[in-house]
Amino acid sequence: MEEGGAQVGVVDQVELPKPVKYVFNWGRKYSLWCFNFGLACCAIEFIAASGSRHDFIRLGVIPFAHAPRQADLLVVSGTLTDKMAPALRRLYEEMPEPKYVISFGSCSNCGGPYWDSYSVTKGVDQILPVDVYVPGCPPRPEALLDGIVALQNRIQGESLKDRMAQRRRDPIVVRHDGPDIAPELQTAEG
Repeated sequence: MEEGGAQVGVVDQVELPKPVKYVFNWGRKYSLWCFNFGLACCAIEFIAASGSRHDFIRLGVIPFAHAPRQADLLVVSGTLTDKMAPALRRLYEEMPEPKYVISFGSCSNCGGPYWDSYSVTKGVDQILPVDVYVPGCPPRPEALLDGIVALQNRIQGESLKDRMAQRRRDPIVVRHDGPDIAPELQTAEG
């Protein structure tokens, strides 16, 4: 930066004053452009969550970004195979920073019922940093809404400078009391 010049376009390199940070993060959390990487049956639940009954647009999530370059939220739902993994990685790398990933369903979390198959990637987190895990087989649309709200709460309190420096934080596991949660994916509280 030149001496005395204003820092424009460097919000990821400086710590914003608290009021500015609050407004900046408020805008970011309520304007998430979502790119769905649907691979199997959990993608149907994602579509249900974006429909009129559950309507996650009211949470500030814009579904179906036209391209990964316009998205800042990637929802991976379904069984990820080893052959598809490089395409998912490439898609993730095309997204602009800051970007977030929700792993939606048992198959994307850990391989699900296909975990012992030779061709299944045992979790999206082996190739991407995951911010929120939504357990279930398939998880209900309400669980995705819980995951989105948890991600928005994280965005509201985060420092963009720290996010860009770390690029990876401890993931959130959405707690859902329904019968469709694998015990190994429940949080320590439940």
